[in-house]
Amino acid sequence: MGLNKIFKSALSYSEYRELANNLVAGGKTTGNNQSEKLLEFTMLNIQRMNRIDKTIQLVPEIIQKLNRSNQSCNWLLIGDAWCGDCAQIIPVINKIAESMKGKAVLKIVSRDTYPELIEKHLSNGAKAIPKLLILCNKTGELLCTWGPRPKPAQEIMLDWKNNKGKISWEDFEKQLHLWYARDKGQTIINEFIDLMEVCERKTILQP
Repeated sequence: MGLNKIFKSALSYSEYRELANNLVAGGKTTGNNQSEKLLEFTMLNIQRMNRIDKTIQLVPEIIQKLNRSNQSCNWLLIGDAWCGDCAQIIPVINKIAESMKGKAVLKIVSRDTYPELIEKHLSNGAKAIPKLLILCNKTGELLCTWGPRPKPAQEIMLDWKNNKGKISWEDFEKQLHLWYARDKGQTIINEFIDLMEVCERKTILQP
């Protein structure tokens, strides 16, 4: 299935949040894999998303930078409610999209809904999420991708992978989510300012 068709079938942010809440109420989460652990993660992630929705702020200067482009794009995000990175990142991306005055429409799809989608957009050979695909509104062509994490968070992940004998999963998780809490989405916002400039250049170069 083409990217445009997948985008049209995907969920808005509010629909994604509603789905997560409804699934948790029934003892489930998004995706094919179901377990008590993933359910616990999802319940914690809903709390994280609720907090970020209430606290994330974009100052006027940032909004102005994000709106420099006159191009409209569709944002197709691959993510799941059980994923801690998704919980920390997707609400921030949603706020960015909302600030762009209709130039960005965000839709979300589970990694398992279209397995071929994540297979085509691996991160260092892994099916890491969240993964954002930015599509030209007019042509449906893929302009840019982002993910699965802002650079400092990715460095924390890579450091853990390279030192699994020294750093426990619990300590890694604590360090990662402490970074997210302290950063308050600002690194993601700044990375998206640069990303929008890249997408703008690629749109201009399209025939």
